[in-house]
Amino acid sequence: MTDLASTGPSDFIREIVAADQAAGKHGGRVVTRFPPEPNGYLHIGHAKSIYLNFGLANENPGGICHLRFDDTNPTTEDPEFVESIQDDVRWLGFDWHDKKFYASDYFEQLYEFAVHLIQKGNAYVDSLTADQMREYRGTLTEPGKNSPYRTRPVDESLDLFRRMRAGEFPDGTHVLRAKIDMASPNINLRDPVLYRIRHAAHYRTGTAWCIYPAYDFAHPLSDAIEGITHSLCTLEFEDHRPLYDWVVAESEAAHRPRQIEFARLNLTFAVMSKRKLLELVTKKLVTGWDDPRIPTIKGLRRRGYTAEAIRAFCEHIGVAKRDAIVEMQLLEFFIREDLNKRSPRVMAVLNPLKVVIENYPEGMVEDMEAVNNPEDSTAGTRRVPFSRVLYIEQDDFREDPPKQFFRLAPGREVRLRYAYIVKCTGVVKDPQTGAITELRCTYDPDTKSGSSQEQRKVKATIHWVSAAHAIPAEVRLYNPLLTTDLAKVSPDQDWTQSLNPQSLERLTGCLVEPSLQQAPVGARYQFERTGYFCVDPDTSPSSLVFNRTVSLKDAWAKLEKAQKSG
Repeated sequence: MTDLASTGPSDFIREIVAADQAAGKHGGRVVTRFPPEPNGYLHIGHAKSIYLNFGLANENPGGICHLRFDDTNPTTEDPEFVESIQDDVRWLGFDWHDKKFYASDYFEQLYEFAVHLIQKGNAYVDSLTADQMREYRGTLTEPGKNSPYRTRPVDESLDLFRRMRAGEFPDGTHVLRAKIDMASPNINLRDPVLYRIRHAAHYRTGTAWCIYPAYDFAHPLSDAIEGITHSLCTLEFEDHRPLYDWVVAESEAAHRPRQIEFARLNLTFAVMSKRKLLELVTKKLVTGWDDPRIPTIKGLRRRGYTAEAIRAFCEHIGVAKRDAIVEMQLLEFFIREDLNKRSPRVMAVLNPLKVVIENYPEGMVEDMEAVNNPEDSTAGTRRVPFSRVLYIEQDDFREDPPKQFFRLAPGREVRLRYAYIVKCTGVVKDPQTGAITELRCTYDPDTKSGSSQEQRKVKATIHWVSAAHAIPAEVRLYNPLLTTDLAKVSPDQDWTQSLNPQSLERLTGCLVEPSLQQAPVGARYQFERTGYFCVDPDTSPSSLVFNRTVSLKDAWAKLEKAQKSG
């Protein structure tokens, strides 16, 4: 497992775990869990939780991390999400071995826990309507008031709850509520709902159940059933912790997990909300859940991000007690650092401009030796064909160059990467539009790269491809999906107005060197002087497609400057 971080992780959660072990709590065991709801695809924020939960277990001898699907909502869950989540966790480099569980595995046990709470007088069947329950609940500044059904006899609540399970009542007729404190300043303790009637088939249990436990009831008890020692969750669950502890204690579960909250990952200029991501996909504002512009794990994989870089990023940002915003530049830094070490270098021309070397022999082809990766001494070299007719980038030529432009211009020399020094001797233009269509050049045969002859120095080196050997390709350039950070968008504004209409640029007519003819899907390369690119699944033997993973330099500074000036 590649590790880009220079130091091992250390944070308040690990300190708590170490203290618990020193005190002999939980018998010295460390058992964590990653508990996704299978109602969508994972994103970069989940990667932080995965890294924390599995990493913490792996760091402690005998530590275990469970993968548990908190599947208590039959109307939103699907086996497709279960498979996708497992695939993403494995891709990130973690394994749950034989510790895969489902909350639905415990439906019968959860039901018995609920019966026990009723028998103790700690839960009751409420028959208020949903609107009445909201009215009785109170507000953040005003206490709630007791439901008239709160004093319902235990036997009557037990009878109704059993009949709820038997399917005698339609949805919304009754709910099971905890009996805690309707005047509590913590609104989560105002007799929360534990069970609802929902006549819907579950993807695993079918129609065996028509009542389903609430997340705040099923989750802590699932932790207790599995013997979880440290239940790690994000800060939005901090106010739920008293309810978590109440459910475990009053249900008299044999095991008492400890809930610890940490700050979730907030990334600038990224859509991190499940609801907003769903909106993007359902409204076809992106191409799907694996669109490289969104921060789903599938989207990041398709874009060319590596699991090693994501893990290093997660380790670097660490675990905090309070929310903070992480700059997108930091994530891209770790991607560049990783790809720089592993990616073969190749030459690709995205906006081709034809070059004819007039004094180079017609029909002659030379194989130039090119370094595959200067950062990897074992990567070796490859042969790149060179001929009389080449293509270079349009941006590498200026007919009237400004100051500090050292690339090709009339009468000016540059070095062609791994080849010769050439001099521009003429410009051919379209007679109708005046657009430059071709350059005429000469080359100096004594300046071949790597030759034993004396090398003349020039101020610029540019990349190229041989016209007769280049492979056509489509290149997709991904720019920021958002023009405005969503943290700055008012809740009453339509956030989709912040979408960047130029977030995807499709460049056709690109040309790449012939070594990429058989490039496999998912392979990553550095296009010299341009950026890091990945072979897209849309590619085929007759049509190569590349996604830009990340540019060679920080592409966010310009956007941030525009934001500040605006």
